[in-house]
Amino acid sequence: MTSNSLDIEFEEAVERINSYGEPFPADLLLRLYAYYKKATNDYSTPRGKKPMINAFKTNALFQVSSVSPDEAKRIYIDLVNNYFLYGK
Repeated sequence: MTSNSLDIEFEEAVERINSYGEPFPADLLLRLYAYYKKATNDYSTPRGKKPMINAFKTNALFQVSSVSPDEAKRIYIDLVNNYFLYGK
């Protein structure tokens, strides 16, 4: 898969998640969050009103720290595809 096609497929997966109207399981949201941040090279610290959620997000980011941005995109795409195929 070329880098350009990976980027396109990643953006399509992001759009699929963002346009879905039903709630997602919390564990899936944390994984999607971490891989999205890694894929987009967004290293900002989690900000929110609930410290416990920020701690979970920080932990999720730490767990993907050794993953490359392209690998994070692939994993994100797989998570989205698997959720819509099996998760409902």
